[in-house]
Amino acid sequence: MHTAYLAPVSHYRQMLRTRPLSFVCDADDRWQKQTLRNRCYIDSPSGALTLTIPVVHPVPGALTRDIVISEHGSWRHQHWNALCSSYRQTPFFDYYEEDFRPFYDEGNYRFLTDFNAALQDTVLSLLGISPESGAVLENCARREGAYYQQFASRHGFLDDLSIVDLLFNMGPESVFYL
Repeated sequence: MHTAYLAPVSHYRQMLRTRPLSFVCDADDRWQKQTLRNRCYIDSPSGALTLTIPVVHPVPGALTRDIVISEHGSWRHQHWNALCSSYRQTPFFDYYEEDFRPFYDEGNYRFLTDFNAALQDTVLSLLGISPESGAVLENCARREGAYYQQFASRHGFLDDLSIVDLLFNMGPESVFYL
């Protein structure tokens, strides 16, 4: 599994179908630009929207664990506003808002891998998934296909968006779509 910023649904699906549960990070891999390590895709009124965390320009051959989040600009504010404007009207945004807000209000993480790992831990907790509980998921009835999306009537179902799309739209039932 690669470190990823608000990873897509498929990332969590693959993580859960790997035995033992895959919670490892690729921190010792070489940094690659234009990957999910610092970007995610969310639903918006006009279709899929890319959110990218700016990073300090790494030296050639830098390891992923050494990538520093750039505090230039107001990316945290912009990302939070995008999440709010896209998901404020979804059934479970209010339920999970306070779990995600601190990541955008505070600059507590210097390194991208630390930020992503903390977000992933939050998502896994909200999904009720841990290494100990993962096996229980094998006995859950999985739901295949599309789930409810806020803007599907405008542009159809958008597959494999960020896990927050699933969480904000489906809440506690999200785990059944993984």
